[in-house]
Amino acid sequence: MRMQLKSGFTLIELLVVMAIIGTLLTIATPRYFRSVDKSKEAVLRQNLESTREALDKYFGDNGRYPDRLADLVEKKYLRSLPYDPVAESNDAWLIMPPDSSEKGGVYDIKSGATGNALDGSGYRDW
Repeated sequence: MRMQLKSGFTLIELLVVMAIIGTLLTIATPRYFRSVDKSKEAVLRQNLESTREALDKYFGDNGRYPDRLADLVEKKYLRSLPYDPVAESNDAWLIMPPDSSEKGGVYDIKSGATGNALDGSGYRDW
């Protein structure tokens, strides 16, 4: 009598492979999303820093702050309006005016994003 060999995987082998893949995904997925959040926060901090620096340069050159954020772009202090990656918009900024309206309209900007950062601080407090 001749025995016929069948090639292929058994159901148990497939279930073991699926369990291993599932375990790896449960470990990797939270780390992935945390790294995405960390990178968004880093970009937000950098955009705030560069915009505040541009506001200071504008004030140094003109003796007053710009009336609106777009003035920084029009006068070439910034290439484009800064993007808030947490709020996912470039027009969700909270504009902080100077103490006197004679000094212009934009003294500082803060993120318009709601919620807290990974370190527990609020985005609007940056």
